[in-house]
Amino acid sequence: MSDGSDGKAERVVRRGRPTGDRAAKRAELLKAAASVIAQEGYANASLRRVAQRAGCTTGAVTYYFANKEELVTALAESRFDAYEAMLEAGRATADIRAVFEEWLTLITGDPEFLPVMFQLLAHARHEPAFAALIERRYARYRQANTDILACGQEQGVIRDDIPADLLSDQLSAMGDGWMMMYPFEPERFTPERLRSLVDAAVTLISPVSPPAGSKPK
Repeated sequence: MSDGSDGKAERVVRRGRPTGDRAAKRAELLKAAASVIAQEGYANASLRRVAQRAGCTTGAVTYYFANKEELVTALAESRFDAYEAMLEAGRATADIRAVFEEWLTLITGDPEFLPVMFQLLAHARHEPAFAALIERRYARYRQANTDILACGQEQGVIRDDIPADLLSDQLSAMGDGWMMMYPFEPERFTPERLRSLVDAAVTLISPVSPPAGSKPK
């Protein structure tokens, strides 16, 4: 009669430590999770479906992420990391257009970026712990954006008749609105129209010119 040790040893072998670059494998699994969420919705993004999309076993997924919540949390963090990296483009020079250009590159280079963020924000409404993560990372993003805008105001390249934090909220609201509607009306958000929207946003936050013929104060 077997004591089960052989079966246990077999399980250990099957679930042994994966070989290769850990960071690269995590990134591959996050990409697979994003693809499933974008195409099939958050509710259908089980670890099994992510494993299938990545071409690996569910056990390989659970080696890096204990459960779906841990996987989704890592995905959200990676998305906000991308936002913060985007802001670095304009931090040194207070060039808000450069920030927008990086944003365009981000979302046009990855057509799943906006649908995934939409799904994650919708999920956060029903998960307090996940909502707290979104709130914390959004606050960091808005503050960094506010700092860039405030610097631009000091340099005279951003309108200063509206506080920088309000401008940051307005820009965030516009971006969130585009993200919300993208899954429903993707035809409205062609690369050309997105660029036009960005140009309009830059115009809205540019210094206000005095009316023609008016005398300077």
